[in-house]
Amino acid sequence: MSTSHRPLNRRTFLEATAAAGAAAWGLAGRPARADEPTGKPAAGKIGDFKVSLAEWSLHKALFAKKIDNLDFPKIAREQYGIEGVEFVNQFFKDKAQDSAYLKELKSRASDVGVTCVLIMIDGEGDLSSPDAKARHKAVDNHKKWVDAAAALGCHAIRVNTGEHYSSKDVGAVAEACTKLTEYGEGRRISIICENHGGPSSNPDAMVALMKAVNRPTFGTLPDFGNFPHKQGHSGPYAIDVYDAIARMMPFARGVSAKSYDFDASGRETMLDFARILKIVTDAGYHGFVGIEYEGSRLGESEGIKATRDLLLSLHGANYQPAG
Repeated sequence: MSTSHRPLNRRTFLEATAAAGAAAWGLAGRPARADEPTGKPAAGKIGDFKVSLAEWSLHKALFAKKIDNLDFPKIAREQYGIEGVEFVNQFFKDKAQDSAYLKELKSRASDVGVTCVLIMIDGEGDLSSPDAKARHKAVDNHKKWVDAAAALGCHAIRVNTGEHYSSKDVGAVAEACTKLTEYGEGRRISIICENHGGPSSNPDAMVALMKAVNRPTFGTLPDFGNFPHKQGHSGPYAIDVYDAIARMMPFARGVSAKSYDFDASGRETMLDFARILKIVTDAGYHGFVGIEYEGSRLGESEGIKATRDLLLSLHGANYQPAG
């Protein structure tokens, strides 16, 4: 999804702040402490996980009105053989409090044997705003989506944590996230945070926020690819993404398998999926791994299928670190 509230530009921060941000964070060559997870997993078997489909993978078709949000669960099951769906609130923005619509959506998912996993929330305010009134309004704005997630049978909503915090200052955003998490607990809905631009893509800041809130129903949604690049969208990453994912995984209540392109053998060209999935396994995670295809060379359908096939090929595979 968009890293701002503009629907079609998911990572504008990557081009604007990548190199400077990495330098400021001090992450490019950051050594891990002995007690921290690292992005260098040992050889071994990749464990069990389930595959879901993030709705953003079909955002072009959805925005073009070629498909509709109500049809998403059926598309996931019948076109891709996928058993879980991750909704994006942009595609049913005015339906959060429409009980008839939510009942219909849940029914359509149940009819095809699809689990409603979570809703990704954009455009509901800055949970880290330095202005207390704005911050509390953002919390209130998210509550209707907690209720919608509960109505659909989801386990979580994904929130954007905002722009106004750092690894050294998480007080305001932790206050807001705690209030929202407490609300979610009353409805059996977790609040999870994706690395989704700005400070959320700084693992130091994300871990600091997790520790400040310190509640079992508040966690992370590590995204394989949402980290700053040195220059442009397709260049090398400005930080060690494997280390960053490993540090987020102890708090994970979801995982997002970002993909961009594939080589002739079906491997993702920008990210080592086997290495990441071994990191996921080593963290003890066996839940849904959501396909989120964002490439341009392959069409949406082809990209989803390529990502699905890669994930399935690695399920239970033996991982061997590159020499």
